[in-house]
Amino acid sequence: MARTQGSHSDITGPRIRAAAQELFARHGYAAVSMRQIAGAVGVQAGALYNYTADKQSLLFDLMQAHMEGLLSAWATEQVPEDVMGQLEGFVRFHIRYNLERPDAVFIAYMELRNLTEENFAHIEDRRRAYEDQLEGILKAGVAQGLFRVPDTKIAALAVIAMLNGVLTWYRDGGRLSLVEVETLYWDMVRKSVGV
Repeated sequence: MARTQGSHSDITGPRIRAAAQELFARHGYAAVSMRQIAGAVGVQAGALYNYTADKQSLLFDLMQAHMEGLLSAWATEQVPEDVMGQLEGFVRFHIRYNLERPDAVFIAYMELRNLTEENFAHIEDRRRAYEDQLEGILKAGVAQGLFRVPDTKIAALAVIAMLNGVLTWYRDGGRLSLVEVETLYWDMVRKSVGV
């Protein structure tokens, strides 16, 4: 099948991923067809297969890109050496990073059920790697007697769930600035770990 006029691989591939991400976030993976994705990009449906094997591969690639980006960004984040500073740094980083990528975050959590078993295992491994970063901070704080957390794994999951909640209601230009929201959430997280 001929390529749509004006289509270029270095442009079309990213446009396909962006369109799929927006459609999956808005309508859900199961409700979106490859034909809809092609229509949003302006290419013929068959042309999508030059860029992805199938819809499952597209979903997996979106989730993997989000998780790898998240892990890479955290790895380069400048955080203090003290545990309290690390926890604050994690809180502020998580809110800031994910607010810039609401569709990717939504898909990463809500579409796990649509992954094949193998793809699910891989994404779950990447999620655990990120959760382990926070749990490591909490364990260090418990060991130093700074945090009172009976189960660091559950606490890490609870903190991440609380931080993800910001995505559902925060809007630029709202009553609170992003820095004020980060500060309020940092205070709530600090109290939740017994500080």
